[in-house]
Amino acid sequence: MKTLPPTLLLTIQGAAVSSIDLYPLITQPRLVQPLWGGTFLGDWLGLSQPRPERLGEVWLVYEANPITEGALAGQTLAQVTRDYGAALVGERTIARYGADFPLLAKFIDAADRLSIQVHPDDAYAHTHEAATGFHGKTEAWHILCAASGADVVYGLAHSCDRAELAAAITAGALEPLLRRLPVSAGDTIFVPAGTLHAINAGIILFEIQQKSDLTYRVYDYGRVDAATGKPRELHIEKALDVIDYSPAPRGVVPPLPLEAGRDLLLACRSFALERLAFAGVLERTVDPATFEILTVIEGVVMLRWNGGIRALRRGEAVVLPACLGSYALAPTGEARLLRAYVPDLDALWREFAQRGVDATRITETVVER
Repeated sequence: MKTLPPTLLLTIQGAAVSSIDLYPLITQPRLVQPLWGGTFLGDWLGLSQPRPERLGEVWLVYEANPITEGALAGQTLAQVTRDYGAALVGERTIARYGADFPLLAKFIDAADRLSIQVHPDDAYAHTHEAATGFHGKTEAWHILCAASGADVVYGLAHSCDRAELAAAITAGALEPLLRRLPVSAGDTIFVPAGTLHAINAGIILFEIQQKSDLTYRVYDYGRVDAATGKPRELHIEKALDVIDYSPAPRGVVPPLPLEAGRDLLLACRSFALERLAFAGVLERTVDPATFEILTVIEGVVMLRWNGGIRALRRGEAVVLPACLGSYALAPTGEARLLRAYVPDLDALWREFAQRGVDATRITETVVER
């Protein structure tokens, strides 16, 4: 990969850093092999042999992933973020998170149902899980493939309180309290922290989430960990601390068109997710207030920037630094990408309002202000 990106002079944590050469960053994906994983992702991603027999998650972009190409090869995203700050992640991200790479992008293959679980919000994570270094975990799912009749567990079917939910868990009677949401390819689901949820069997999806691996299992169908021979750990008391006891407020999030071939799938305080579908050259400029994560979900795309070019095939993701400036995407035939970034929610709201989109309709997709 050629690397002739912008050179900036920044002050990071009080120290002047000059000649910062940043370029689109490819990282080594982390492969996760849970007991519910399947065989789809290995073939779909074209992973070389030998490869995991059961592959449940591929962490495409994560702070601990090492960069694989260019002058920064071998360093992790976390290291580059600490060293280069706003040049990589943008001033908006720095203002919210400090010198931290705040998002995690992954693929999930649920050949079997996942545990029923919940994630804490930032306040709980920073108070009770501070040693982990994680934020809370709000996430969103974009369904890539779904078997006929596939569904997910999505929040509670009706309001209840801690005592009622705790009694149902103890009695093995949790499932009747849960809402089941049918899903199809192309759907996007917003899963805010505090939402009881589970991905059920027969679903392949892309997930964008806050950088966190804090998961509190509530119910796991009595499954046994093959490595230990014991039931997988549950985290009932922590889960009861963070669960939203009101019914799930929404289901599938409807997209809002931004321009031809570009839809906003969802925007919340932590991230925005767009879908790009195009057959010709697409020219864009990175917003200097945020980085971008581009993930190819269909086709092959040539990424060109100032002095560099890199082919991206299906299943690959790239981090575009905030300082990158302009870039172009040239597909071979038709292509679809997912674009994630840290949004300016007020600006998104104004853009749709100026187009005459009804406020109620905006709130279905721009889910937080």
